[in-house]
Amino acid sequence: MKVEQTFFDQVLDRRDTRCVKWDAMEQGTPGMLPMWVADMDFRSPVCVQEALKARAEHPTYGYTMVMPDDRTAMTDFWARQHHVQISPESVVMLPGVITGMRVAIHALTRPGDGIIIQDPVYGPFRDSVQKTGRKVMHAPLRRNAGGYYTMDLNAVEEQLKQGARMMFLCNPHNPVGRAWSLEEIRELAGLLKQYGAKLVSDEIHADFVYSPRQHQSALLLGDPEIVMLTAASKTFNLAGLQQACLVCADQTQREAMIRDMEEHGTIAGNLFGLEATRAAYQGGDEWLAALKEYLKENVRTASDMLRNGLPDSVLSPMEATYLGWLDLRKWHKSTEELMKVCLDAGVQFTPGTFFGEEGEGFLRLNLACPRLLMQEGITRLIQGMRSLGSV
Repeated sequence: MKVEQTFFDQVLDRRDTRCVKWDAMEQGTPGMLPMWVADMDFRSPVCVQEALKARAEHPTYGYTMVMPDDRTAMTDFWARQHHVQISPESVVMLPGVITGMRVAIHALTRPGDGIIIQDPVYGPFRDSVQKTGRKVMHAPLRRNAGGYYTMDLNAVEEQLKQGARMMFLCNPHNPVGRAWSLEEIRELAGLLKQYGAKLVSDEIHADFVYSPRQHQSALLLGDPEIVMLTAASKTFNLAGLQQACLVCADQTQREAMIRDMEEHGTIAGNLFGLEATRAAYQGGDEWLAALKEYLKENVRTASDMLRNGLPDSVLSPMEATYLGWLDLRKWHKSTEELMKVCLDAGVQFTPGTFFGEEGEGFLRLNLACPRLLMQEGITRLIQGMRSLGSV
């Protein structure tokens, strides 16, 4: 079935559906628009809807098995979309990517070990390290005047010299929108290998890399000890179904992580999560191609609006994800003050400080919604910032 761009223009009323994005907004003006949590306001693919309906018609929902086609659906999708060959035997099913991070921490490091993160980065990276009794070791990204970020390998090596045993790579990077090149990942992985540190690559946003760039998985390096985490949840808007994958070709490491899951009672096998994920991976390619074209135009539109409406702001170049990283530091306001301005204007974003100290004065904008809503949200942002006066 041909997926037209108008499919994504359809506005969904998600209020009162126990939806975090819409039902857990901070209180502000009536008619508040949510452009915060990484959840898209689009209908999932028809193949997913049909698979869930068909399974729901069977009137019992007992214990569910992970079957071979659950793994091959994922591995075939990654072969088609990213030219990454994954052995189905190396795939472990999980409830979520953050669960996988914690499993890797427990199984492959010891309490007190250091784990490197590249700030600003998705907040649960930091939380996962702290809540498992490990030490957060910071190697902040470098940023130029145009908002473009690169890795600081000198900072990474300094933390390795201080004894770091693992590193979390956000690939593509949330929130700064980088699609790391294979050469960047290779150089990083070689440095970690030199010091005997493990690499865990979160690739949940892999399917949102915009042409002419392509997603470069850490698995392409061919190192069996690399742990890769991914899910269909971001791609096809299935986060509420709690299903993800961990990939590790090294049998010893993989079995250690499986033992940790067993010890902590961590199991996958959500009936509807498996049904939806398998259907999405098997039949969602055309929907995804159309979605990426739609999001690419949303990114272009938002960039133009901000360039014209707030010329003193800096939106980092978006090579990947649907999450804009906006620098508003020229207004000399705290992130808390910026959030209040936006809430008063009727739009909610994610505060930059959720991603670490480097996010002070920044906001993260979720652009994955029907274009009219996205334009209205950016308009409210511009009006709110202009109410502060000139920079």
